[in-house]
Amino acid sequence: MLSADLRQQIDSLWDKFWSNGMADHMNALKHISYLIFMKKLEDYENDRIIAAKQSKKKYESIFDGHDEMRWSEWRNYKGEKMLSHVRNKVFPFFKDLKLESGFKLDLENSNFEIGSPILLQDAVQVIDDLKISDQNLDTQGDIYEYVVSKLETSGLNGGFRTPRHIIQMMIALLDPDVNQKICDPACGTGGFLINSYLHILKKYNSKESTDAGRALGDKLSDKQREFLLNDQLFGFDYERPMTQFSQMNMILHGFKQPNIKYENSVGKQFSQEEEYDVILANPPFAGNLNKSEVNEDFDVKTTKTELLFCELFYNKLVIGGQAAVIVPAGVLFGSSKAHLEIRKTLLEKCQLEAIVYLPSGVFKPYSGVSTAVLFFTKGGSTEKVWLYDMEYDGFSLDDKRDPVEENDIPEILAKFPKREKSKKSLSITIDDIKENDYNLNVRRYIDNSVPEEQIDIQEAANKLDEMKKERKSSEEQMIKDLKELGFKV
Repeated sequence: MLSADLRQQIDSLWDKFWSNGMADHMNALKHISYLIFMKKLEDYENDRIIAAKQSKKKYESIFDGHDEMRWSEWRNYKGEKMLSHVRNKVFPFFKDLKLESGFKLDLENSNFEIGSPILLQDAVQVIDDLKISDQNLDTQGDIYEYVVSKLETSGLNGGFRTPRHIIQMMIALLDPDVNQKICDPACGTGGFLINSYLHILKKYNSKESTDAGRALGDKLSDKQREFLLNDQLFGFDYERPMTQFSQMNMILHGFKQPNIKYENSVGKQFSQEEEYDVILANPPFAGNLNKSEVNEDFDVKTTKTELLFCELFYNKLVIGGQAAVIVPAGVLFGSSKAHLEIRKTLLEKCQLEAIVYLPSGVFKPYSGVSTAVLFFTKGGSTEKVWLYDMEYDGFSLDDKRDPVEENDIPEILAKFPKREKSKKSLSITIDDIKENDYNLNVRRYIDNSVPEEQIDIQEAANKLDEMKKERKSSEEQMIKDLKELGFKV
């Protein structure tokens, strides 16, 4: 979690964009991300140069022959000179930048729109003061997440940013491994993909790397590392700024050719063929596509994005492939034909292994919508489903989302492997589910609500009589006092 000081610095950065006329939060976020990317890319390149020297290998930096594009070269320019240099030289350099793999950022239709020299100078100073590269990987991730969290709008079709601790819980439970193709078809800023990458690195860490708190994956073979960086992680999103954020995020984590594409995963042009071993996602919740946009290969007849994505997850997994995906609670008990078809697919064509119901404040300040995480394997059929009713996630469930002691995640991680029963968890059979008309609403099976206080009717009636007597006495005293004062009553 970010320190109060770092939060305050980021808040001040947003305030500067607002007060200097860039009130569109998505546009402000894009430009803050561009600047962070410019800063971090030089830091990353410097690390690569040092590593190459230590290993006595040759390394060609993207800044060779372009030193004037380095953040450290122009960060101290005066206002007008800095703005002109960044807008006319540095940003076009990054737009046209090709990594050694040939990869190019998806910035073709983007422009550098900061028009105030003072705003640019102030933003550069704040980003320098954050000392991003001096922070550990978790804090770097927190900084970027907190920047993104400042968006007040929920994005296209009701998509919400997934808190990193929820992402990490889902990944820990699914435990993706090397040589598995992993996809997030609604990737946003790339949180599931980056955290899957870090999970695998930590999984193959040497003891020395783990003790040093570094995710190096130094026990990976060269072939495994090459697959991890080039052919293992795939993301798609239908908001171009999100694909840009994901690409920049992955490049800064060492990917030379991020497999991030601007595509509508439930649209007509998207292939529905089986392809992935693992799917991790938090797709848009409350959206509806135009009927003409919906992929004709879907069996479920609906325009609701949350249901279309559920079928997409099933379609894109190979047999034996696993998914951990967040869905709105309505998917679990909605009464429409499409809702029922989706639940039957998950239960009869998959092994629906677990449902973790999330507390409704998880997505604050965006929304108080109720959600759940589905864990399922494609193929076979469901015999039992483990349910866990999470009440606390380690943060307050209001708009502030401050850290609190109450946290069910450690218990979920401990009980999930053996699907253990507790006050908040149990397993239900497919017969139980069928008896409930395929309804998977948690309250059908687990009730953690506070028991209503038993009321003694006679005692309550006696108290009411006493209150009536007291009221009558008070009224009589008030009338007496008013008469004493000379009022006619």
